[in-house]
Amino acid sequence: MMDPSKIMQVGLGFWASKTLLAAIKLELFTHLGDHTYSVDKIKKSTGIKGHAALDFLDALCSLGFLEREGVGASAMYKNTPETGFFLDKNRPAYIGGFFEMANDREYRFWADLEEGLTTGLPQNEIKQTGLESFTAIYQHSVREFTEAMTSIQLGGFSAFVDKFDFSNYNSLLDLGGSGATLSALVAGKHPHMHCISYDMPAVEFLAKETVQNFNLEGQVTIQSGNFFTDELPKVDMITMGNILHSFDLEKKKLLIKKSYEALPVGGALCIIELIIDEERRHNTFALLMSLNMLIESDGGFNYTMSDFEVWAREAGFIKTEIFPLAGPTSAAIAYK
Repeated sequence: MMDPSKIMQVGLGFWASKTLLAAIKLELFTHLGDHTYSVDKIKKSTGIKGHAALDFLDALCSLGFLEREGVGASAMYKNTPETGFFLDKNRPAYIGGFFEMANDREYRFWADLEEGLTTGLPQNEIKQTGLESFTAIYQHSVREFTEAMTSIQLGGFSAFVDKFDFSNYNSLLDLGGSGATLSALVAGKHPHMHCISYDMPAVEFLAKETVQNFNLEGQVTIQSGNFFTDELPKVDMITMGNILHSFDLEKKKLLIKKSYEALPVGGALCIIELIIDEERRHNTFALLMSLNMLIESDGGFNYTMSDFEVWAREAGFIKTEIFPLAGPTSAAIAYK
């Protein structure tokens, strides 16, 4: 017998999505922390009012984001191990920054997906301002966007720092380094490395904050500029974390070619982002992120490893490889 339940679940998936986003925005999981609270206690700490509080909390239980003892007005609620670990702002593994940004920005932009699909044009701040993608986004909130990206990239960056063999390299240029998180992780784990975090002037102050917080002033340099027009520093390896997918094919190829020219023989270009699987059916997050690039950028898209290999070899690279990192993220490497 045919079953429409999956269609219903996905078609109305925004109900569940917005319920989780609202809980993160209201800092529910942070207020709970390691505690078990009553409905009234939760209402007071989050500012939630009215009878819908019980439905809200029980929906989160049903979705698997809260645990509950008892039923009804006398019920007691606590975080699950996962929400306590990843969605409590007081925990170092907090990834809620990305979801706060999704709630404040992307949730509304995705309402215009059909317009994006039929026009091929971005639907975010670019649509209203006409500015270049990151310039337009940073006008909304430099810190919120940067911290959001950091929170969702941390797992992949940490895995890359652990898995990649840095022994043959001494210097690293992180193009689109944003808040300098990747550079700080590399320098902290591999003291022989000197890193340059390179991005727009608008995020320089955030990158400097990171360097100071990690006490890495001697190992990590912050450099501002335009990596499309400026000459890149000569280094042993170049990284891009969720950068290449933000641009159209012409700009992708330009960045790969400029990276090739900045590297010595034996140098490595390391791309860290959501690489679509070759069959284009298994890495759903990567495919949806590519749609998100339609919403958020002027021509950006995700791609397969085969796509990247073609572009890398066109630029002159002689060898490529890919290895998985955290979750759906991978590292695509090209060697000169």
